[in-house]
Amino acid sequence: MLNLVKELCLLNGVSSGEDEVRDYLMERCRPYAASMRVDALGNLIVFKQGEKHTGNKLMLTAHMDEVGFIVNDITEDGYLKFAPVGGIDPRVVIGKRVSVGRGRIPGAIGLKAYHLVSTEEEKRVPDFEDLYIDIGAKDRADAERVTALGDLVAFESDAVEFGSGMLKAKALDDRVGCAVMLKLIEEELPMDCTFVFSVQEEVGTRGAFGAAFSVTPEIALVLEGTTAADLPGTDEHRRVAILGKGPVLSFMDNGTIYDRALFEQLRELAEEHDIPWQTKNYLSGGNDSSAIQRTKEGVWVAAVSTPVRYLHAPSGVICCQDLTHAHTLVKHFIEAMAAS
Repeated sequence: MLNLVKELCLLNGVSSGEDEVRDYLMERCRPYAASMRVDALGNLIVFKQGEKHTGNKLMLTAHMDEVGFIVNDITEDGYLKFAPVGGIDPRVVIGKRVSVGRGRIPGAIGLKAYHLVSTEEEKRVPDFEDLYIDIGAKDRADAERVTALGDLVAFESDAVEFGSGMLKAKALDDRVGCAVMLKLIEEELPMDCTFVFSVQEEVGTRGAFGAAFSVTPEIALVLEGTTAADLPGTDEHRRVAILGKGPVLSFMDNGTIYDRALFEQLRELAEEHDIPWQTKNYLSGGNDSSAIQRTKEGVWVAAVSTPVRYLHAPSGVICCQDLTHAHTLVKHFIEAMAAS
């Protein structure tokens, strides 16, 4: 599954521009899907038949999109001005490589030269308005030959294994969830499952609401990447989650209070099968659960998340074993649903 994550992370899929990721997933899912469709928002909805026919009882979802930028101006000198798409800290983007538009035009995020920075400017974090993307254009007309207003901009980052079983890549939030779902689709399942690869999660869980309204599941399991703040200088009670301690089972975040029975069932399954697990030490973030839970008359929701360091940055980091444990736990959860 690690190679699958690497391949997914090398694809670009900034919110509203998930086409490249969706096309890849469709090609991989086609041999195993009983049915497959793309809705008006761009969600990929895959129905996989299992040994027990339960229809739309269980829906699993992971989002295809990643954080990035959108071009909103081109200067006379040929530099691109931009705005963030999703939650990005401007401190992590200066000097980073990016690709612009469908043509993947290479660029770098720049800032005023340091020797021109005033004392006051040196003390503050630059705003996105202070930054620009340099694509090597000689002027505005030159830039407009290869880019346009509204072009999406993605981080450029390789996918590299390093250290003690770690992986560094962009877009681990939430290509880790997509990888787990794709792996499950390729396996034999004990019951019918609907898999939703959702869009625009990073800009307000927009895709999941429409998909859940269409599928109308009884139970939804959200597979996500979540913040790991296990870093020097961070108080223990604010570390959220820790790499290598297993998948994260959330009882609450900023968008959702999860179904208590499903949370307990996941915890019991993890302990029964000797799967390490953790919960959030500090309540933060949110995911598609908040939109799914409120669909129609309501949906029971739970989440299994893989902890990710440096979330929403050009390069995130996961522990590969956490991802393997997440897949195993979700598989046991489906088995338990089929037996109930």
